[in-house]
Order: sequence, then C-alpha cells, then structure tokens
Amino acid sequence: MNRTNILDLSDGQHLEQSFQATDKQLRVNRQGGKYILLRLADRTGVIAGMLWNADERVFESFDRGDYILCRGRTQVHNGNLQVIVTHIQRLDPSEVDIAEFERFDAERSEALRARLAELVSQMQNVHLQRLGEAYLKDDDFMAKLIVAAAAVSNHHAYPGGLLQHSIDLMELARLIGPRYPQLDADLLTFGAFLHDLGKIEELSAGGEVSYTDRGQMVGHIVIGVQMLGDKIAVLEASGEPFPSDLRLQLEHLIVSHHGQIEFGSPKLPVTLEAVALHHLDNLDAKLASYTSVIEADVAADGNWTNYNPSIGRKLWKKRD
Repeated sequence: MNRTNILDLSDGQHLEQSFQATDKQLRVNRQGGKYILLRLADRTGVIAGMLWNADERVFESFDRGDYILCRGRTQVHNGNLQVIVTHIQRLDPSEVDIAEFERFDAERSEALRARLAELVSQMQNVHLQRLGEAYLKDDDFMAKLIVAAAAVSNHHAYPGGLLQHSIDLMELARLIGPRYPQLDADLLTFGAFLHDLGKIEELSAGGEVSYTDRGQMVGHIVIGVQMLGDKIAVLEASGEPFPSDLRLQLEHLIVSHHGQIEFGSPKLPVTLEAVALHHLDNLDAKLASYTSVIEADVAADGNWTNYNPSIGRKLWKKRD
C-alpha cells in the first residue's frame, strides 16, 4: 500500500492510506452530534484526525494502537494540518509495513548508550564514576532508558528521546565546564544525566507515549530522587560509602532543574551547577520543540511558520 509520510503531507491532499491510531476519543459537538478525534501516527510524526457524524459502532471497530485505513483529505485548521476522515477500516498488522511506523532507532540508541558509557568513564570524580557504572550495569534500567521518551509532546517525544536529550545535555555540560572554572564540571555533567531519569517510570514505554499511574501521582522529579537513592544504596551495600554532601548536591540538581516553582520545580536552583543545568535543559528542550514546529509547518509563506499559539509567535524558517 503506497502511502505518504505524515511529515510530507500538504494541505488539500486526498488520502487513502494506513496510519497507526495512537489515540481516539468519541466526543459530542454543540449540536449533539458525535465525532471521533484521532491521533494518527507513522515513523515521521503525528497528525490529528477528525471523523464527523460518527457513532459507537465505528468507535469500537478499532482500538488504540491499531493500524487503520483512512480515507479523507488534509486541511489546515488554526495553523495546523489535520486529516478530515470520511472512512475508517481496521487493518491487520500483516497488511502494513511495520517499518513505516517504528519510530525507535535501535542503531542510534546503541551509539548513544556507548557514548553514555564513555562519558561516565571520563569522570574525574571517582564517586560519580562508580555511581554512573551502577546505572549502566543495571540491565533492566538500561533496557527502559534506551526506549524511553522525554515527553508526551513538545520535545524529544519519541522512543529513545530521553537518552538523546540526556546525552545532548551531558555534551553541553562538558562544553561549558572549562569556560566557567567556578563550576564543578563532573557534577554538572552527572546532573544532566540524572535530571529526567524519572521519566522512565513517569511515561509509558512503547506505543503511544502517555502518563503512567505512578507518573500522574508522583511525577518524574520525585521518582528520579528515589531512583538515585536506590542506586546509592546498592553502592553502599557493596562497601562503597557515598559522600552525603555529594548526594545532596545531586538531589538538588534533580529537584530544581525546572528552574521555577510555577514550572513544577519543588526548589529554585541555589547552586551554580543547578542554575547552569536549568538553562541548558531549557535551551535543549526549546530548540528541539521549535525545530519540530518548523518541520511540521504547512504555511504557504516560505519564510515564516503559521502563528503558533502555544509559543505566541511565528518562527522564521531557514531557506534552502
């Protein structure tokens, strides 16, 4: 079945092709009519779908995660491309090319895993190096890390995104460390590794990225501090005491990395490393998020994206 990748779709395009239905909601409009709101995905991205004049029979004919055949057309609404669906039919997985929907890049993730091990081995602080090795030797942890997303949306919201985001921050920490001798470069680099690890348990792995029950009730910041405590306990059980002051510094890096109370940070950054980590994290997340806005934009103006209400502006698009 020939299909056009979501990233390559354009306005006013008639479609009859497969998607993966990563989410579905049966809703009622103001006139009392029912419609189905869809999240349609492939390996290149996600797009909203809308099936008007729907009913329970159609809604129950497929499940979240199923592959479906959609007939319809694309349409720009509020600056975003969506699919107006006129027909849905569930497909057997044998009827699609799974590679067109698999967003996890195993080769890329293996390279990132190797780079993580290299960065840990280069730590001058022996306590941080041993702590990093404790994470690396935890097969269950590493299996979850390499497939974890960094978010449900916004930035690095794909399998393997968390490891990519973490390595990028560690590289940035190593880059700026020598520029600011007042910073503890090892501490900052390790904080970059630790800061979002709780998302391994906060977000679901595989399929559509969504919040787990633990994620909704506890959140990745608290989970990350708990995970840190568990790893330090493993070290100390093997006869390797871990400095209490260093543990406190690492805990602070985790709990303060959102930078502001209103952004979900339990504490404001009060160490130089925590201040640096917050701004590096924000930089990497913003650049990744804004790049996604540019790549997904369908504006006719070649220089500017459509106005994006979530960021309150248009973005300049780099011309070829």
